[in-house]
Amino acid sequence: MRIDAHHHLWDLTRRDQPWMDGPWADPIRRSYALADLVPHLTAHGIDRTVLVQSSSSYDETAELLALAAGEGPVAGVVGWADLTDPALPGHLADRPAELVGIRHQVQDEPDPDWLVRPAVLRGLAALAAAGLVYDLLVTPRELPAAHTAARSLPQLSFVLDHAAKPAVATGQWQPWADAVDALAGLPNVSCKLSGLVTEADPHAWRPPQILPYARHVLDVFGPDRVMFGSDWPVCTLAAGYDDVLALAEAATAGLTTDGRAAVFGGTAARIYGLAAP
Repeated sequence: MRIDAHHHLWDLTRRDQPWMDGPWADPIRRSYALADLVPHLTAHGIDRTVLVQSSSSYDETAELLALAAGEGPVAGVVGWADLTDPALPGHLADRPAELVGIRHQVQDEPDPDWLVRPAVLRGLAALAAAGLVYDLLVTPRELPAAHTAARSLPQLSFVLDHAAKPAVATGQWQPWADAVDALAGLPNVSCKLSGLVTEADPHAWRPPQILPYARHVLDVFGPDRVMFGSDWPVCTLAAGYDDVLALAEAATAGLTTDGRAAVFGGTAARIYGLAAP
């Protein structure tokens, strides 16, 4: 199975996307349906996908789950839930099989230590008890708290989205590299090879600017804990689906056949428990 472990769909006629907070988002300020994505998947032999939330909305998560329950490539959904809600364990008790994980826009929280608040840690423990994965949407600022949370909850599988968004545009390497290395030292954390093009200069990026960050992720996590994600359609702010996939293939060119198979499917299938079509 070839898997795209990270993409989005949204319908702006149903709800706004608050993170589209400026003119920078104008190129993607429209609705995106599964039918818009499928031609890209077909062109590259992508069998299954993981559909990831883009707003803090139970209604949106329900809509994404409905897509996953139908015929099509979506094998699982990383939805949203209020981790601080004391009733969260009850909400998760009858979750549909298509819900494989939960994510929150931690990067938008004013408090860089939001992840280690007691109420949040209790919510994360509830995800572990329910057999769900937690996607970490963080920047380098929140990596220390992410490390503390993951170390505190070894029973929960964490997935680091977009390699924690390093400052590719300015070429800054530290403290990102050491913090990601430390997080990779925890066996319950995996990482998505995704979202790097939009951290570079969207109009002037070149592969040599991005590949060192991608290869650092592969070096410290190893291919068995790295999964490819297109971050479509957000990626189109800087690159097309073809370009993002080509960049990931360039980053993994030095791996064994088994290593590449892990990055482009095996890791996501194992971590999220995805079934073949």
